Parts: sequence; structure tokens; C-alpha cells
Amino acid sequence: MSSGESEGLLGLFPSFAESGGIQLSGQLAWEGINNLSNPGLQNGNGSNWHPYLFSYGSPAIQTKSLDENDIVSVTSKADALISALRIKWPVKVMLVWHLALLKLLPFLKNSEAKVALFLHGIEAWKQHDWLTRKMLRRVNLFLTNIDYTWQRFISDNPEHQNKPHITVHLGLSSLSDLPRAKPDLPPAAVMIGRLNANEDYKGHTEMISVWDRVTKKVPDAQLWIVGDGDLKEKLQGLAAKTGQNGKVIFWGWVSEAKKLELIRKSTFMALPSRGEGFGLVYLEAMKEGRPCLVSTFDAAREVVNPPEAGLAVDTSDGDGMVDAITRLCDQGPEWTKWSEQARSRYEDHFTAKHFQARLVTALATLR
Repeated sequence: MSSGESEGLLGLFPSFAESGGIQLSGQLAWEGINNLSNPGLQNGNGSNWHPYLFSYGSPAIQTKSLDENDIVSVTSKADALISALRIKWPVKVMLVWHLALLKLLPFLKNSEAKVALFLHGIEAWKQHDWLTRKMLRRVNLFLTNIDYTWQRFISDNPEHQNKPHITVHLGLSSLSDLPRAKPDLPPAAVMIGRLNANEDYKGHTEMISVWDRVTKKVPDAQLWIVGDGDLKEKLQGLAAKTGQNGKVIFWGWVSEAKKLELIRKSTFMALPSRGEGFGLVYLEAMKEGRPCLVSTFDAAREVVNPPEAGLAVDTSDGDGMVDAITRLCDQGPEWTKWSEQARSRYEDHFTAKHFQARLVTALATLR
């Protein structure tokens, strides 16, 4: 290949049209890759990678510089396999944005391409079926959003512990144009996430269980639960049982605009999970100057860095949870310091530009 000629970088992504942390981070990742003026994407000959996109679902995202022949969008497994067999792109590197998409590799004709796989969290924390295990052996570079995700992955898949790995912390788009808002009164903790029974590890049960004790110290404190799912009825029953119906408010599903409004009106974000991956909701709170309550058990500490941008608690320690919640409800000097540090931590480490720079720098190691 002569100097200045482009080499192909194929992005295998879930749908960009859906909401969710993997989809949102995928959008930002693709925007970074699609920015052909980014020097970090130059190959060893000094020219830029040529990006190709395979989207499992709608590629409802800007695809600057791409011809329609450089994009494949599918909506079913059958279409995915047929389309993969037809692709003849000159790809040198493949970025797989979700572990489930590894199963497309046998159907792509780029057997010599180097593979980078991004691991997000719970989808990677298990032993895998035979085809996924086989495809994992093809991975040249593992990327994770947090160190914790990698540690959990190799504990279940120790055969990969010596493979090349780079942690690429995620980021969010730039600060909103809205001025920094002061929290509303009464004080409120906001929890944002799916309420799925098979994900009852995010701290909702523990927060509701201690809220009656919190309101004995902070009588007007409220707990706002944003999200929907089959766990909601159980949580509502627990709130009623503990006499906190008027203090624990279930908002259900809300729009992005309403979510931002609730974050800005809240006093702090709470997600003391026992098994969360990166958790973009922490960044959504931090960029608005809201400290976070996280647990001592999972990856959130790497994001929030307690006590810099909030506090970490052992969710089995009820007294400790009540103490931490009470402190975070008090909008005094300690809260002000957390708020300022949360905003600064986001601006210094977790913007979209930070994330995209980390990603393209990692991908450049496969040149």
C-alpha cells in the first residue's frame, strides 16, 4: 500500500437509534472514528483510516464522509449474516462494540484484520458459549470502560489475562448551555436506571429500606426513582410497607429533557450498586455539579473517586448508608465542595473529547 492510501477500519455497532449506555457510548465512539481529520486515526503510512460501519439496527447518526456503500444496517440475525458474507471492504482493523457481535466475525472475509473488542460490563462477566469463546481468541486488543470490568472478565475467562488490554474511560457530550442550577428544596436523591427484576443489584431496594431512617434525621428528604420495569411493583410495595409512599416517588420512564430537569433539581445522584459497570448516569450528574452516592463493591468508585465527587457506602451497612445520605442531603460547605469537584472531575476527565481521544489512541496501537 502506497503512502497516503487509506486503510479500512470497520466498526461493528449495535443500533444507534436506541437509548442506553452502550448505544450512547457507541454514538460518541463512532463520531470520533468518523472524524477523519483526527490525527490519532492516522495509520502507519501517515494517512487516515477509512471508516466502514456495520450497524445492527438503524445508523441514525451522522456519517460524514461515508458513501452509502460504506454502511450496512441490518435489523435481524439473518440479514446480519447475509450482509456480512457480502462485504468486501479492505479492512485492516475491526472494532466490535458489543461482545454479542463477535459472532459475526466468521462470516466476514477479513480473516487477517486485527480485532479490538470493547467490554462494557455485565455482558462480559460470565463464561461464554463455545462460539463466543472461539471468537474471543481472535481478539488482538481488549478495551474496557473501567478497570473493574476487565478484572471481572478475566476472573471468569482467565485464559485472556495476558492479552493486550487498555482501559478507555467513557465520556459525555459537552456541558449544557444551561447555567449551573442549585438543587430544589426539599432535598432529593435521584436514582436513574432500568427497574428489571434480574438487575436488582443497583441499590433501589437498599435505598428504600433505609429511607424511613433517613427521614427521621431529614424529615422532608425525598427519594426519586426514575425508570420502569418489572421490579417497579416490588419496590412500590416496599415503599408502602415502610411507610414512605409520600417520600419515595416513582417517576417511571421520562424523556431526556425531563431526566436532565430531575438531575438539576436533585441534591445528589444515588446508585449504590453491587455490580454496575461504568454507569453514564454518574457523569450526567457530575457534569451538572451533583455529587454521587456509590457503593464500595463495583466500578463506580473509579468514576466518582470518593470522597472527591461524592461518597461510597457498603450497602449491607444500614447505619453507614443513613449517615452518607444524610450528609449528602445537607447543602452546606461539604456539599458545595463535592459539587464543585464533581463538575471539575467531569470537565477534566470525562467529556466526549476525552473519551474519543482515549479510544483513537488505543486503536492506533493496532496499526
